[in-house]
Amino acid sequence: MTEPFLSIRGIRKKFGSFTAVKDVTMNIAEGEFMTFLGPSGSGKSTTLYILAGFQDPTDGDILLNGKSLLSTPSHQRNIGMVFQRYTLFPHLSVGENVAFPLRIRRRPQAEIAERVKAALKLVRLDGFEDRKPALMSGGQQQRVALARALVYNPPVLLMDEPLSALDKKLREEIQFEIRRIHQETGVTILYVTHDQEEALRLSDRIAVFSQGEIDQIGTGQELYANPATHFVAGFIGDSNFIEAAILSNKDGKARLALPGGTVVDGVPMHGGKAAGKASLLLRPERLSLSQAPVDAGLSVTIDDITFLGNNIEVATQTSSGDTLSVRLPFGHRAISQLTRGDQAWLSFDSGSTHAFA
Repeated sequence: MTEPFLSIRGIRKKFGSFTAVKDVTMNIAEGEFMTFLGPSGSGKSTTLYILAGFQDPTDGDILLNGKSLLSTPSHQRNIGMVFQRYTLFPHLSVGENVAFPLRIRRRPQAEIAERVKAALKLVRLDGFEDRKPALMSGGQQQRVALARALVYNPPVLLMDEPLSALDKKLREEIQFEIRRIHQETGVTILYVTHDQEEALRLSDRIAVFSQGEIDQIGTGQELYANPATHFVAGFIGDSNFIEAAILSNKDGKARLALPGGTVVDGVPMHGGKAAGKASLLLRPERLSLSQAPVDAGLSVTIDDITFLGNNIEVATQTSSGDTLSVRLPFGHRAISQLTRGDQAWLSFDSGSTHAFA
């Protein structure tokens, strides 16, 4: 059996009586872009800092090419790191900042000059060698930090929410640059963010963290289409949840009674309960809206209609008081016939949703 390139095995981290990371285990392939996604306090940054060697785990191990990293000090792990704050030396020029990792490794001057030039070209900052960081934009400074992290060709690059200090437009521009650089260099990247859109845009795979644990690992499409837990379903993509009664549950498919008495069959069910309550996930873009009653549909009242460019958001309310958001493409015929206060019917394909016991 082939040894994984990077293996995180049963990592746990306690701070006094508080457990910040609980049994985090995963394998990362060489050249993969893996994102740690989750809310603040979910354990994703702590896991990254343990990988970097800034913190020691309470239990577990980290192996790179089959060899444990835990006994190796952080400055000897040869792992690149990019932080949220750029951590550039303000008194040094761009070229001197990028050259710093090579100087402390005592590389020859000719090699340093060549590598600095190549690193700045990679991040599209040719000709900026003599500029001071204070004279550059936030996006340019972050690209300098990226060049500095890559200049010594580390096998692994760790990035801790590197774009959270940038505005939306600039963040999207740098996301494109990071993706391009990953494709050009093939470096293995572990990236921490709380922004699901950023994770979906950048990653090969995503590890969703919640309360110190990994709820699910998969591609963005897998996490969106087949969430394993209620938390993943609510964190990835836009979601509606309504409470339903479980009438039967066999072979992972449930028959549910919705508020108002509507019964739906064949809903993928997470959890083994054969009776009781379930939370039903309804994606806004997978709901259909019509004026006429439909089989296995929900009767709703239109609360609001909002134009958002290429789509329309329709806020609806069921007879039981649940608020459900519906997303329809611009120009959808149902919109031209509906106004606030109108009655309508929502329907959906039961196989495209999920229920959580």
